[in-house]
Amino acid sequence: MQQAIDALPAEGGNVRIAPGVYREKVKISKSGIHIQGTGRKPEDTVIVYGDGAINVGGTARSATLDAAGDDMRLENLTIQNDYALNPANPPSQAVALSVTGDRDVVTRVRLLGAQDTLFAGKGPNGRMSRQYFSNCYIEGHVDFIFGNAKAWFRQCELHGLANQAVIYTAQSKAAPDEDSGYVFDHCRLTADHAAGYIALGRPWRPYATVVFLAAKIDAPVIAQGWRAWTPGKTNTLRTSYYAEYKSFGVGANPSGREPHSHQLTDHEAARWSLGVFFAGATDWLPRQRYGWKAKQG
Repeated sequence: MQQAIDALPAEGGNVRIAPGVYREKVKISKSGIHIQGTGRKPEDTVIVYGDGAINVGGTARSATLDAAGDDMRLENLTIQNDYALNPANPPSQAVALSVTGDRDVVTRVRLLGAQDTLFAGKGPNGRMSRQYFSNCYIEGHVDFIFGNAKAWFRQCELHGLANQAVIYTAQSKAAPDEDSGYVFDHCRLTADHAAGYIALGRPWRPYATVVFLAAKIDAPVIAQGWRAWTPGKTNTLRTSYYAEYKSFGVGANPSGREPHSHQLTDHEAARWSLGVFFAGATDWLPRQRYGWKAKQG
């Protein structure tokens, strides 16, 4: 795979991958790269590696696929970090997919890992990174969707693995004027039966921003929904922006959520619609109707 990507011209191009298992680390630094699995389903084409942060000198270096180029497209693939599947390995962050480019689109992709599965973050020096994930399956346990990108997730399944703790998000907006945040639109949250303490998220940085719109929460999320980074030692829930709009399912509990979080009205939820979130700049999204609109009250 890496040889195919390296062979593309500077302006990018398409790489079509036949079904199979490809054990290698892949880096995308050029813009305009489109990688598509040609199998009938995402499970047919698997890119996998097993690095952990503990043995490669940092979380970012552990990624199986490191996508730093702009206008990148990933489609119909599985990307996996299987570090945690080796019982001889000590616990460690182990990233499956790192996305730090701008205007990147990930469609029908399975992301498999454990701790820190998906890094949806900004580029160097806080460079803007707008990202769109559609119809993806993302699994892990602690902080398994993390970073400070401006990322929208549409009709994705977030699945918590059996572990003493499952925390779906660790968004890292560091300042009130930083343009970042995660929006989950009509997503489903699930978990293994053996999963322990389950939370929607915790603030990696003081102004973490995460919004769930019409989420189906089929996992027994803690009543308060959100938790501090280190309970009893950190107090950034008051500066973070954590919100839900019409969550439903066994883990929905609007009246019992963390007091600093928000249950959005129709009017408030409309501010998190796709067009508003990306400030009207949506021409880079796939050519079909995406997004969500709240009922206007």
